[in-house]
Amino acid sequence: MDRIKMKTPLVEMDGDEMTRILWQMIKDELIMPFIDLKTEYYDLGLEHRNETDDQVTVDSAEATRKYGVAVKCATITPNAARMTEYQLKEMWKSPNGTIRAILDGTVFRAPIVVKGIEPCVRNWEKPITIARHAYGDIYKNVEIQVPGEGKAELVFTAKDGTVRKETVHEFKGAGILQGVHNTRASIQSFARACFNYALDTRQDLWFGAKDTISKKYDHSFKDIFQEIYDAEYKERFEAEGLAYFYSLIDDIVARVMKAKGGFIWACKNYDGDVMSDMVSSAFGSLAMMTSVLVSPTGVYEYEAAHGTVQRHYYKHLKGEETSTNSVATIFAWTGALRKRGELDGIRELMEFADKLEKATLATIEAGKMTKDLALITTLKDVTVLNSGDFIKEIRKTLEAM
Repeated sequence: MDRIKMKTPLVEMDGDEMTRILWQMIKDELIMPFIDLKTEYYDLGLEHRNETDDQVTVDSAEATRKYGVAVKCATITPNAARMTEYQLKEMWKSPNGTIRAILDGTVFRAPIVVKGIEPCVRNWEKPITIARHAYGDIYKNVEIQVPGEGKAELVFTAKDGTVRKETVHEFKGAGILQGVHNTRASIQSFARACFNYALDTRQDLWFGAKDTISKKYDHSFKDIFQEIYDAEYKERFEAEGLAYFYSLIDDIVARVMKAKGGFIWACKNYDGDVMSDMVSSAFGSLAMMTSVLVSPTGVYEYEAAHGTVQRHYYKHLKGEETSTNSVATIFAWTGALRKRGELDGIRELMEFADKLEKATLATIEAGKMTKDLALITTLKDVTVLNSGDFIKEIRKTLEAM
């Protein structure tokens, strides 16, 4: 069989631990036998990030801006334990945070729905899409370990030299301090991305923040969304029979749990990080969620929404069998290949991405799945497959199609 030809490379960002193992399996079994794969490769494994002083992460983001489409494996965001384990020069920041800051996009995450895996929340009938702001907040923070007594101040020096100060806290002893920021331009991009995506997918848009407590920071998000909605989108939403709804994040969470689904839930950066895991887990598994970063200039970066599956990786290193769900990583590849095909006018590439997704879901619906799904499926007499055999079974389904 002739393999499908590509015109423009994908930016390929390799990752860490068990997802790195799955990454290669997916390429070997599901991609390269069918596609003459062209990628510009960047190794975002923690060792290589450390060797390059994290320059490789910046380079991969710049390449994504150049080529327009990237696919990313899950990566480690190091903590103190990782500093020792990997003998790091410093505690490097989240690669996702770095890439998102450079591309200034919005992350859209939606659960992958498959027959036999029912949502934990009984009234959820349709997927809930999380729209996550992808810039600023704690992902671009500055932190200080306060050694003892003293005064912490928030200082802004304007270009004309004017200084504005606010006292954060009078410390009587040791503590911690954190500074976060955002920009009006990035919040505007976030709002427009959410409104456009709602119109494109014909879904209502909900947004929640904590403006009653954060009377300038969160309130700015609320105000900017409303200003843009009123000026640019209200008439279009009403013409399509769609609704934009803002409330406190507490109220939104309560409403989401009682809703039927089928809407977009816009979240600030940290809220989206946490709530996307809640939604994906409640719909079945953290490994059953798509994730794409969309920049204001039309650049796309596809990834799995979960982590590197550290526990399974340590088992793998000991030679023990693992049953790791690779669906979200497969869908990261299909999303990137479909978009590359769309942008380059390669219909065969788009059709292949569709078929691979259908083959993945058909394999699960035939009762062949990884352990995480077998524990929650309503299907009877299922076969639990290990990490590699699950991917090979998808290939059999794909070839049959």
